[in-house]
Amino acid sequence: MLEGLNTTLVETFGPLGPLFAIGLLGVLLVLLTLPTLLKKRVDPMERIQREQATAREMTAGKKRELRHRDAAGEKLDKFKQFLEPQDEEEYSATKLKLLRAGYRGRNAVRTFHFVQFSLGLGLLVFGIILALIKSATGEVSATNMALTVIMPGVVGYYIPRYWVQKRVDKRAEEIVNGFPDALDMMLVCVEAGQSLDQAIVRVAHEIKAGYPALAEEFETVAAELKAGKERVNVLRDMAERAGVSDISSFVTVMIQSATFGTSIAEALRVYGAEMRDKRVMRAEEKANVLPTKLTLGTMLFTVPPLLLIMVGPSMYEMYMNLTQTGTGL
Repeated sequence: MLEGLNTTLVETFGPLGPLFAIGLLGVLLVLLTLPTLLKKRVDPMERIQREQATAREMTAGKKRELRHRDAAGEKLDKFKQFLEPQDEEEYSATKLKLLRAGYRGRNAVRTFHFVQFSLGLGLLVFGIILALIKSATGEVSATNMALTVIMPGVVGYYIPRYWVQKRVDKRAEEIVNGFPDALDMMLVCVEAGQSLDQAIVRVAHEIKAGYPALAEEFETVAAELKAGKERVNVLRDMAERAGVSDISSFVTVMIQSATFGTSIAEALRVYGAEMRDKRVMRAEEKANVLPTKLTLGTMLFTVPPLLLIMVGPSMYEMYMNLTQTGTGL
C-alpha cells in the first residue's frame, strides 16, 4: 500500500512528491494540535478582575485612545505566552518601538506578534500550495522548490516589521518638522501669562490639524501631568517615546531651567531660534543634494536623445552612401 501511494505521489507531483506530502501532513498535525496546546483554563480571579474592569469602563463611558481596551487583543489573552516575548528586555524594546510608531494600545505587542505569526504561516501555506502546483505542471529543481516554499513565509513574517519601521520614521519626521512651530507657540503662551502645563495643553490643541503625531505626544504629557506625575519624569518619558534628538535636547533644557530657576520663556526663546535654524539647514541640505540626484536622470533621459538628434542624420547619410557605393560596384 505504501509503495503504491509512493508511486502515485511520484507520478503526480514528481520526485519530491512524498516530501511534499509529509510536509503537508506535518502542517496539518501542527494546526490540529495547536488548539489543544493553547487551551488555557481561565483563572476565576482573573475573570472577576476582567469583569470589574469592564464594568468600570462601561460606567465611565470614556473611549479615549490612551485607555481604549482592544477587543481583538482581549481575545488573544489565552495565547499571550506564545505571542509575547518572555524576555523582559525584548518585550520592552518591542513595546517602545510600537509606541514610537503610534500604536499605544495595551495589547499592541501581542497583536503585533499575532500579525507576524498569521502572515508568516499563511504565506508559508501559500508557498507550499504554489510549489505543489509547479511540481504538477512541470519538473522543478529542489532549490527553486525550496525558495518557492520558504520565501513567501519570510516575506510575510517581515512585512509587519517593515510597516512599523516606516511608521516610526514618518512620525519622527513629522515631529521634527513641527517642533519649531510648537516651541514658538509655547513661548507665546508662556509670555502671555500661562503656566507651562497650560501652554502644553494649548499647543496640543492648536497643532493637532497640522502635526497630529506631535499633538498626540503633548496630549499624553498633559494627561500625565493632570494625573499627578512629576514633570521631570513626564518630560523624560516624552523624549523616550518620541525617539527624536530635538525632543531629548528640549527636555534637558526644561529640566535644567527648572533645576537652576532660570526663565522658562528665555529658554524657549533661545531653543526655538536654534530649532528654526536647524530646520532651515535641513532644507538647504536637501536643496544642495538635489542636483546630484538629478544628474543620473539627466544622463539617462537627456543625453541619449541629444546624441540621437545630433549624430543620427550623419550616421544615416553615411549608411546611405555606403549602400549606394556597394550597389554601384
